[in-house]
Amino acid sequence: MSTTHTTSHSTSLGRAAVIGAVAGVIASLVMAMYAMVAGWVQDTGFFTPLYHIASLVAAPETMMTSMENGTAGTAFTFSFGVAVLGALIHMMTGAVYGAVFGLLMARLRLGTLALTALGLVWGAIVLVMSAFILLPLAAAATGAGEPIADMAAMAGWGTFTVEHLLFGIVLGMIVGLRLSRPAQSAPAAY
Repeated sequence: MSTTHTTSHSTSLGRAAVIGAVAGVIASLVMAMYAMVAGWVQDTGFFTPLYHIASLVAAPETMMTSMENGTAGTAFTFSFGVAVLGALIHMMTGAVYGAVFGLLMARLRLGTLALTALGLVWGAIVLVMSAFILLPLAAAATGAGEPIADMAAMAGWGTFTVEHLLFGIVLGMIVGLRLSRPAQSAPAAY
């Protein structure tokens, strides 16, 4: 009997982690679109946020060129490889934060509205953890320096805050919609 309970427990936690990871990827894409539009509006370049994230492992020249061109009125400087790298790093990070959120929320049995509100809180926690702990650690570990360690200041604290709160709201809403549904059982094998 305890084996069945353990299997059911790990399956529901596994389901919650997967739901959270997928929701985190989707929320990270919404967050990225907001950041890109903000970069365009603020004349720092539409694709600059992707290049900024990619500077974790790539040289920051593409980011700097995009920012300079944005300031000069050319908002759409595009470098395919660096943009894809930035998007992948961003989505993987969103998946990890989302999986953790899904696991934390798995046993609460809350509705979508409550999970959306908790997602907003999670977005604020992710903001603080990223800005003050994880980004400086990642910069030190990879040698990326100031572009990563000071990402919040470089992006602008207002934009950085809204991005993360938006991430949390979207994450919480999707997790709430998916976790409130019962898990679909697989068809019986004959």
